[in-house]
Amino acid sequence: MASFERYLSVWVALAIAAGVTLGLIAPGVAAGLAGLEYASVNLVVAVLIWAMIYPMMVAVDFGAIRDVGTKPKGLIITLAVNWLVKPFTMAALAVLFFDYLYSGLIAQDEAQQYIAGLILLGAAPCTAMVFVWSQLTKGDPAYTLVQVSVNDLIMIVAFAPIVALLLGVTDIVVPWDTLLLSVVLYVAIPLLAGWLTRRAITARAKGDAHAVEAFTARLKPFSILGLLATVVLLFAFQAETIVGQPVLIVLIAIPIIIQSYGIFAVAYAAAWAWRVPHAIAAPCALIGTSNFFELAVAVAIGLFGLSSGAALATVVGVLVEVPVMLSLVALANRSRDKFPG
Repeated sequence: MASFERYLSVWVALAIAAGVTLGLIAPGVAAGLAGLEYASVNLVVAVLIWAMIYPMMVAVDFGAIRDVGTKPKGLIITLAVNWLVKPFTMAALAVLFFDYLYSGLIAQDEAQQYIAGLILLGAAPCTAMVFVWSQLTKGDPAYTLVQVSVNDLIMIVAFAPIVALLLGVTDIVVPWDTLLLSVVLYVAIPLLAGWLTRRAITARAKGDAHAVEAFTARLKPFSILGLLATVVLLFAFQAETIVGQPVLIVLIAIPIIIQSYGIFAVAYAAAWAWRVPHAIAAPCALIGTSNFFELAVAVAIGLFGLSSGAALATVVGVLVEVPVMLSLVALANRSRDKFPG
């Protein structure tokens, strides 16, 4: 790894501090940037995420996508963890902590709001950021694309019923404009741009695959800078909440962190036991660990209101995601030699 990547955790910590500082000393700037959204998707963050995942989309070899059916293990693990395990373990942890372990610390009506927010978070597997985590673990870009795409298709039909079941209600309104816009912004557009770029590069280099590798290598620093800029903005948007309710933030973060490491352990161990190559195993485990926070936040606001405990719980999920995911990326990279390939 280059020295800049080697100290990525340090840069993220500095970005978090910069974001909180920006949100406190220039709340008007943070509020203005936060207001640039459509269908509950922040357009500035969307552009930065697009910049992060574009290099990986360039690396996607469409010819390799046809071969995914010959090695289905990683896809099976991802789907099983995301839809048969993750939503239900998140709901169980939420109930355990807020109905029992935090009993007496948090009022019952507030506790139910936080439980609802964590359920929404657990039912939405990642769409965009997982491309970044996959790139940092040298994941197979074509296989990662297939994993994310299949999850997106399932999410369209499964998200509402699972959330309705776990919340114990049937009147769940899914913001379809948010869901569909996010898929277009985070998957379709960068995929098309990556395909066109790869086609142009290979045509100019007369089919030399090394030309594509050299191009994506030059873009990688900009991808990481996009990640750091995203962290600054997310923490700037929530600076007042972080500073104003630090203890509550920690209480909400604990079950989310336990869930994240637990889901990663289940998926990663299953991939190891099934002898899945590391380039597939690492993204396979990271997809379920990461969350589609745009959708979770949008649904929480739509169902319970902007100032609700449910909305706050989903926002906390955003705050803890980057540090947690970076630690798991480091773990995956250190254990690469334990996997075939």
